[in-house]
Amino acid sequence: MEPIRILLADDHPFFRDGVRVLLGSVPDTEVVGEAGTGEEAVTLAEELQPDVVLMDLNMPVVSGIEATRRILHTSPHVGVLVLTMYEDDDSVFSAMRAGARGYLLKGANQAQLLRAVRAVAGGEVVFGAGIAQRVIGYFAGPRPTVPWQAFPDLTDREREILALIAQGYTNTQIVERLVLSPKTVRNHITNIFSKLQVADRAEAIARAREAGLGENSR
Repeated sequence: MEPIRILLADDHPFFRDGVRVLLGSVPDTEVVGEAGTGEEAVTLAEELQPDVVLMDLNMPVVSGIEATRRILHTSPHVGVLVLTMYEDDDSVFSAMRAGARGYLLKGANQAQLLRAVRAVAGGEVVFGAGIAQRVIGYFAGPRPTVPWQAFPDLTDREREILALIAQGYTNTQIVERLVLSPKTVRNHITNIFSKLQVADRAEAIARAREAGLGENSR
């Protein structure tokens, strides 16, 4: 049986060294290349045609999300497994929308990593335990309807939070509703205010309701 051919994409050489040693310790995986930037990952993926790309999100030159999108545009059969420190919803769902088949945190142990690599190579979708819980929580409850044409500069998550603000939700209620950390919610709201060029929550609510957000009841 041919080994699973893997491309490592991470900007930390020491981390790549550790993963390479780990993958080299089992007979069914083979590291065929290493990339230190997102651009290198795209180039090597096209050249080497690996079975799996282990992709960090925080990559220089081109982000891991954009690199994933480019790789799958030219080589849709390649399985991208995100291996990162980021566990916020925006990172997880941005990676999934880009086409990644798996999402694992860098704290995963050897058995978890190997299981994920084999699953992605076999065409499955796989999440680490903590990430799976976030995905379940995200889809468990009803989502507010947000017109796609409203505020195109906002991300999906920012539009969602703006809709909740317009419905009168407090930060604490948004944290509970979306299963996010208080800091993440505060950061999103800061970004929303900046992009809408508003000074406070009242102005943001007014802008949102003018666009038709916030009219649904809780």
